[in-house]
Amino acid sequence: MENRPTQTLPSDLDHEALRELFLNAPESDATRILAIVVSLVLLVTVLWLVRRRGLREELTPIWVITAAGIFLVGLQPDLLHGVTRLIGAWTASSTVFLLTSLFLMAICLSYAVRLSRASVQIKNLAQQTALLRGRLDRLERTNTDHGRRSADSR
Repeated sequence: MENRPTQTLPSDLDHEALRELFLNAPESDATRILAIVVSLVLLVTVLWLVRRRGLREELTPIWVITAAGIFLVGLQPDLLHGVTRLIGAWTASSTVFLLTSLFLMAICLSYAVRLSRASVQIKNLAQQTALLRGRLDRLERTNTDHGRRSADSR
């Protein structure tokens, strides 16, 4: 078995200096342009869906704010670097991953709440329908019995 030397950080480069090196790395123009294009495509898509009634208007502000946030980060990557420093992350990409994960969890929670409410409403409507159907059957039987009696009395 061969002993490989392990790579270590130079003694003059500690973890905090390495983190600063990551945080101060320049963003590529391609990344910034991609963020701006994605935000504009998202905004146009949201507005198109609202116009076609494919997206409820109450959800529109969430997606418009998301598109605006992506657009701002595309224009000013320093905003993302500031948030990265604030949360103690090492790279802007890990901050984007964290924020995206939190956003998706919030969306999932929102839909879980809506689904629970819809389930309760469906159950209540099914119960009301069953009660009304039973009442209608009783009324029809009463009318049928009443119609027979009046025919018999002639």
